[in-house]
Amino acid sequence: MARVNVQLPEFYLLTVEIPIRITDLNYGAHLGNDALLSILHEARVQFLRHLGRAEYDPATGLGHIMADVAIEYKGEGFQGDILHIQMAATDLNKYGFDLVYWVKNQTGREIARAKTGMLGFNYTTRKLLPLSQEYAARLRGE
Repeated sequence: MARVNVQLPEFYLLTVEIPIRITDLNYGAHLGNDALLSILHEARVQFLRHLGRAEYDPATGLGHIMADVAIEYKGEGFQGDILHIQMAATDLNKYGFDLVYWVKNQTGREIARAKTGMLGFNYTTRKLLPLSQEYAARLRGE
């Protein structure tokens, strides 16, 4: 069976901290896979806000849509842990980018690596939006 392998970049644009809540635990008393995806969603919203963007802007109908997701689990997370999520945009193309997440707990123990493929999207016309040069430069940290 082929395993998911998320390649980590050399440079991260933003790190956010998100605590693991009791409701994020599964029957094994550790961070559930569904909860981690939700936590990554919150981290992504903070990343986009940091860049002055919205995942979805109801006033304009413009935003982003997730094309794919990959998560490579590396360790357990527990209630009370503070996840430190480092993020960087990679593989920029005409319509989008990959957002890479490196998730560690407060002691630096690796919890997961993940990536979401994000595309610019017009929710009114239901069509992809090309990335502007300005936005692409901000995603690269320029």
